[in-house]
Amino acid sequence: MTQAPVRHRAPDGGTQPSAGRSWPDRYFHLTARGSTYAREVRGGITTFMAMSYILLLNPLILSGADARGHTLARTGVITATALAACASTLLMGLVGRVPLALAAGLGVSGVLSTQVVPRMTWPQAMGLCVVYGAVIVLLVLTGLRERVMNAIPLALKHAITIGIGMFIALIGLVKAGFVHASRGGGPLTLGPAGELAGWPVLLFCVTLLLIFMLQARNVPGAILIGIVAGTLLAVAVDATVGTSPRSWQNGRPGLGGAAVSMPDFSLLGQVGFGGWGTVGAVTVGMTVFTLVLAGFFDAMATVIGVGTEAGLTDEHGRMPGLSRALLVDGAGGAIGGVTGASGQTVFVESATGVGEGARTGLSSVVTGLLFAACLFLSPLTRVVPAEIAAAALVVIGAMMTSHARHVDWGDRAVAVPAFLTVVLMPFTYSITAGVGAGVIAYCAIRAAQGRWREPGAFMWVLTAVFAGYFALHPIEGWLGVG
Repeated sequence: MTQAPVRHRAPDGGTQPSAGRSWPDRYFHLTARGSTYAREVRGGITTFMAMSYILLLNPLILSGADARGHTLARTGVITATALAACASTLLMGLVGRVPLALAAGLGVSGVLSTQVVPRMTWPQAMGLCVVYGAVIVLLVLTGLRERVMNAIPLALKHAITIGIGMFIALIGLVKAGFVHASRGGGPLTLGPAGELAGWPVLLFCVTLLLIFMLQARNVPGAILIGIVAGTLLAVAVDATVGTSPRSWQNGRPGLGGAAVSMPDFSLLGQVGFGGWGTVGAVTVGMTVFTLVLAGFFDAMATVIGVGTEAGLTDEHGRMPGLSRALLVDGAGGAIGGVTGASGQTVFVESATGVGEGARTGLSSVVTGLLFAACLFLSPLTRVVPAEIAAAALVVIGAMMTSHARHVDWGDRAVAVPAFLTVVLMPFTYSITAGVGAGVIAYCAIRAAQGRWREPGAFMWVLTAVFAGYFALHPIEGWLGVG
């Protein structure tokens, strides 16, 4: 009598035969999620290339921060940024087992450099990161964070996915120089003065069209092929016409010097919790509240959006194994504080790897290892121009907007909250603002229809929380915080 093969239950409730499959396949659910080693490696590399700009931008924001008269060394911030991204992304891959990568949140870094560091020492600022990360971990362990995510209506979850797509597309257009802040008239303009200018933006357009053309022909690895081809073309153009270094966001493409450098761990472990009394408990409390709120909902929206795009959610928009991913994301705040890189959060650029076929945590392991290599190979982060990587963001944004077909635009009770969620993410440059507006509008419209019980208790609690978020400035004024 032949024994039936042991079957492995997939995260989506399906089953796959486990006999003959390797340990990594079983652990990461490659077969169960319809993926392969090649797709995961390709997706991990693509995600890294799309978000490697953080190794340039985070030090740019933090290295000039005036930490009580002490300017942070750029080399130390680069090492801290790479180390924190490596540790948190590897943790997401091995524990969360989903294709999500983490790195320093630029929103968190901006708050730290402009609002927190001028008032306290750098170790104390990193202590706040550890505290806000611990608070989010506590919310995960109590099950509150996942219950909040599951309480959001399916239509709003699709709207969040669309909004993130629009948001990252705008990020890509801005990084490429295709869209600029207007010097007069409307808030945004084509190019710096109503027209495109310079080789970098032209190469962005060529790369973007190349990727779209490859996708239209169903070429595997279209995004990665496009980025590599665009980078080679940028190097060739620069060598031929001699472009100005100032015309590129991160300098002229190419290596241009030593490829290896030793890491600077001077910021590692510089965490302090004493001395907060000099700034006041109210200031510390409001700062932690702001960091928690941004970290909570920015990551929530990103996990929903990328998870949906990867096909990891069920018919109700819930993602199995969500609690593990959220736990790692919360721990990212503390990891960033300990390493001195500011709080880590899930990056929307993870969608670029998903677009290349990544479906499991193996791709996150690949991305994490590449960040580890950057501890010693940081000069290589300048090889891929930001303008070329930006093309991948626009492509993924276009792919994520396909979820618009799942929203019933004929139902005003659903269409209006979805519309506000979608448009406010790119228009305010804030994922949190889009989620908040959608939640408040949904509950308000249901109440106007006499169906106030339908959203559920958690949605009404979220409405109150977001109302406080939007009214944070007058609340701070009333409390005397400034």
